[in-house]
Amino acid sequence: MGKLKSAEDLRNLRKLLEDETFKPGTPRMRVCSGTACTATGSQKVVNAIQDEAARRGITLDIVKTGCQGFCQKGPVMKVEPQGIFYQKVNPEHASWLISYTVIGGIPYRQGLFRENILSEPIPEMTDVPFYKKQVRIVLKNNELIDPRNIYHYIAVGGYSALEKAIGSMTPDEVLNEIDRANLRGRGGAGFPAGKKWRHTKNAPGEIKFVIANGDEGDPGAFMDRSVMEGDPHSLFEGMLLCAYAIGAQYGLIYVRHEYPLAVKNLGIAIKQAEELGLLGKNILGSNLSFTIDIREGAGAFVCGESTALVASIEGERGFPRPRPPRLSEPGGGVWGYPSNLNNIETYACVPPIIERGADWFRSIGTENSPGTKVFALTGKVKNTGLVEVPMGITLREIVFDIGGGITGGKKFKAVQTGGPSGGCLPAEYLNLSVDFDSLTKVGSMMGSGGMVVMDEDNCIVDVAKFFLSFTQSESCGKCPPCRIGTSQMLEILEKITSGQGEEGDIERLEKIGRLVHDGSLCGLGQSAPNPVLSTIKYFREEYEEHIYDKYCRAKACSGLGMFRIDNDECFLCGLCKQACAFDAVKETKDKFFIDQDYCTKCKACYPACPIGAVKIEKQARKSVSVSE
Repeated sequence: MGKLKSAEDLRNLRKLLEDETFKPGTPRMRVCSGTACTATGSQKVVNAIQDEAARRGITLDIVKTGCQGFCQKGPVMKVEPQGIFYQKVNPEHASWLISYTVIGGIPYRQGLFRENILSEPIPEMTDVPFYKKQVRIVLKNNELIDPRNIYHYIAVGGYSALEKAIGSMTPDEVLNEIDRANLRGRGGAGFPAGKKWRHTKNAPGEIKFVIANGDEGDPGAFMDRSVMEGDPHSLFEGMLLCAYAIGAQYGLIYVRHEYPLAVKNLGIAIKQAEELGLLGKNILGSNLSFTIDIREGAGAFVCGESTALVASIEGERGFPRPRPPRLSEPGGGVWGYPSNLNNIETYACVPPIIERGADWFRSIGTENSPGTKVFALTGKVKNTGLVEVPMGITLREIVFDIGGGITGGKKFKAVQTGGPSGGCLPAEYLNLSVDFDSLTKVGSMMGSGGMVVMDEDNCIVDVAKFFLSFTQSESCGKCPPCRIGTSQMLEILEKITSGQGEEGDIERLEKIGRLVHDGSLCGLGQSAPNPVLSTIKYFREEYEEHIYDKYCRAKACSGLGMFRIDNDECFLCGLCKQACAFDAVKETKDKFFIDQDYCTKCKACYPACPIGAVKIEKQARKSVSVSE
């Protein structure tokens, strides 16, 4: 097909595609082909189904979609027209799926989701607890379309918001609608997108840029990656609408090199959009001319910060720059041109707002945090994956209703929100509303959307050390507060978790943390101490146990606690003695015991015992003086 020359051409194409692309009643399998499901074998499943269908002479529409969210149960798929959801599918299931569902029209029970081994299977995706409380706006197309096929996107309503904006709205009306919707940036800071757009629009100069921040560096976070992989045209449409509103001509997508599938799918999507005339000059016969290029980053966490990202695009080392000038001002943006920067999820929210209106968007979520938020739910929960929920939902609903609760029947301990820049919240905040303002008030943050759940086996001091070690190693080193302060804090945490903690260490952590927060140049440095400061605030007793009792209640830290063998439980297998490299486990005629003079607290004996007869106990608390 040639280029679309008008909005009418686009409407006619969509009408044709609606009738032909996804015909109702056609046997269809929408197979997740995101990174997680691909890693667990979804392509082998597709191949097996295609071979089986060909062998039986059955016409079957197989759509390789983006990430459908339920990564814990991958590969996953949805079979239509019945709407049946299958999980943990493997190639051996191909003949059964075709026999039962495609030919017989009934579910293949062994592939259905069950909450536990005794519960009844759940056939439909919308009834699966993981999906039941989700409201999908950003991820709505991820389970429907092949991201490598622009016609799929158009068939489900894609580019209709652009068509509406160009055909019946002025640039100011588009900007005002985004402003009225109070769309706040989903990258972490929560700054209103409309205000940022207006500032860029009002900046002097003919040349302006629209930049999409896909540098998703938080450990365990993959929200933006899933949009770029699974629905790239929604990102393009959001960027086009921004360009139309602020008068920009050039677009850049900054994506980390570690996202090869995202880079590949974005490249395919750009080429297809250009061929149809949805990118380039005089789009749909209007005065809007806009191009998009991809810029790959080397994976530096600091390049998620806006000024460091711009430096990286320009070919410089990713160092943050002082502001003003802001990116939206001359001299502050890429190559000195005024630039608007939002993250991927923010742009993906724009088309539905323009299409359905600001009032619709504000009807979801809370007054000050409207809409939805995508989270990567990971850690000690039964159901991990990508979830999109309305703002205002509680942490309890996410962890226990969507996540299915804590694995192994363990006790919930904390949830980390906002990645390495966020904070750890204890059980008392499980009923907290998840929105920008509520999380900030209790010492955490929304962040880009990472959410890590911890149970009683997690040592909170060790968790704080893990996140701080990440931010310390990823510090660009430009400003001394971040470069030196995070290193000093990490040294103290390493002392505490190895049994060398001293009186006053907690206070030193708090003091240095405040100095790093107040003195760092960029937002990443300013928020680096958050995991430590929030865990001290809510779990101070665990820090004190490590320092004064030389004890880790989670049994996670080596060098802490007093080790002994419970002779009432011990059945004399000798595995603890075999594991000990220091000959601390002694054997007598009828028992084993640990000689404290030889014990180095290395913990080798503890996991070696098959019945848990090796115990770790607190030492007698005593004051520990600061070393001279």
